[in-house]
Amino acid sequence: MRIGIGIDVHQFSEDRKLIVGGVEVPSPVGLLGHSDADVLLHAISDALLGAAALGDIGKHFPDTSPDYKDADSMELLKHVGKLLEQEGYKPVNIDTMLLLEKPKIAPYIEQMRRNIASCLDMDMNDVSVKATTNEKLGYVGRQEGACAHAVCLIEKK
Repeated sequence: MRIGIGIDVHQFSEDRKLIVGGVEVPSPVGLLGHSDADVLLHAISDALLGAAALGDIGKHFPDTSPDYKDADSMELLKHVGKLLEQEGYKPVNIDTMLLLEKPKIAPYIEQMRRNIASCLDMDMNDVSVKATTNEKLGYVGRQEGACAHAVCLIEKK
C-alpha cells in the first residue's frame, strides 16, 4: 500500500465557469487555468500520481501543450486511473478538502463523489469530499482563489 498527497490552487476569474469535482457550480466567477481548472480533480490526480511515484499532473498534462487547453479534468483523472492500472495499482480510498469562501459546495458534494468514483472505477463510499472556508484569511479568505487538498491510498492489484 502507498499513500499520496496532492494540493492544487487556482485563482478566480470572471470569464470562467466554476467546475469543481466535475460539477459546474453556479457562481459569478470560475477558476483560471489552462484546462477547466478543476482544483479538486487536479489535487486528486496529483495525489494518485505521487502515490505511484509517477510524477505530477504537470508532467503528464503540461500547461504548455495545446492538447490540454480547456481540457475536461474528469478525462484527465480517468487517464491517471489508467496510468495507475498500467503500473498494477488501484485506488483504495481518497479523502479531499476543498477550501473556498463562496459559493457553498455542500449541495454538490454527492455528485462530486459520484464523478470521482466513476472516473476511477471506485465505490462511492471510498471517496470523501469535504469543504470549508478559510475564515476570511489569506487569498482564499479574500476570495481571490480556491485550494484543494487530497490524500489517497493505493494498493497493488
